[in-house]
Amino acid sequence: MQDVIDQFASTIRATRPESPLWIRGGDSKDFYGNGIPARDNNLLDARPYHGIVSYEPTELVVTARAGTRLIDLESELLAHRQILAFDPPHFTESSTIGGCVAAGLSGPRRASAGSVRDFVLGVRMMDGRGDDLHFGGQVMKNVAGYDVSRLMVGSMGTLGLLLEISLKVLPRPPVEMTVTLQMNESDAIERMSHWAGKPLPISATCFHNNLLTLRLSGAEPAVRAAHLKLGGDRLEEGDAFWRSVRDQTHPFFQSERTLWRLSIKPTTPPLSLPGPQLTEWGGALRWLNTGPELAHEEVRKAAKAAGGHATLFRGCTPTTEAFHPLSPEMMLIHRRLKEKFDPLRILNPGRLFPEL
Repeated sequence: MQDVIDQFASTIRATRPESPLWIRGGDSKDFYGNGIPARDNNLLDARPYHGIVSYEPTELVVTARAGTRLIDLESELLAHRQILAFDPPHFTESSTIGGCVAAGLSGPRRASAGSVRDFVLGVRMMDGRGDDLHFGGQVMKNVAGYDVSRLMVGSMGTLGLLLEISLKVLPRPPVEMTVTLQMNESDAIERMSHWAGKPLPISATCFHNNLLTLRLSGAEPAVRAAHLKLGGDRLEEGDAFWRSVRDQTHPFFQSERTLWRLSIKPTTPPLSLPGPQLTEWGGALRWLNTGPELAHEEVRKAAKAAGGHATLFRGCTPTTEAFHPLSPEMMLIHRRLKEKFDPLRILNPGRLFPEL
């Protein structure tokens, strides 16, 4: 694979600011982030650098090349009854682990297990100068200063090209059960908040159309005891349901309307914004389908008032930024990081914020 690395370096070093590179993995998240004119003119395809570098099931650590498809990596993990606990979305079968980390998206299990960033141990990357860099390792450490490997999570390719990622993995739960309960949104938010403080094996929640769906994960006695305590009807096709939420094949996500993703305080009462909504993560993640009649300033104002932020997940236009504007202090940090890793601004400029 060294010839692939050499080709990446040559491509980056030959690139000039007037014709920047657009890093792409499996092409499953091109809709996400700020739209860039003429993006297809100068693509850097990360897929040729693929495959598992090392995997130690007993150590709960895997290192994979960025172009490795998620379905291939997860199949190898499942053979040893292990999983990527942050439950990464598979918007298509071509989704890669590099794109997963660069986008920083997590699935339904995130509220109980943690986010992508919590499981990244180390990365190998190539910066805007074409230098091959290594950060972190294969164990959790307490370090001073920036943890660069985790800075790459959610950077949308603006700091460098991911080459390899080392991830902590977890054992697959012995038993999982999905149950549904009929209730209104206010009651659902109140109950999810109450349950969050209890020793219950709830690994995922979803509320939509007056139906609260829970996933219980763990040892069989604990799962059955929780079901008796919480009640609800058992959903036999539970795995399929959670995949539909994770991969956005659920009917809610099939609308052609604009899709917003609001990360807010989980105890926030129902949001008085027009359009269908779906709630995950115990109330901390609210999805909103809306049309052009709702100004983006109104959505972001509501998210800020609820202690969070709003991302225009699908339907971004040249006049509306995808990500919630940063404070001047945070933008200064982002600028300095961009200048350090990509001084010529040739890697995905503008994909995260126009200033970067």
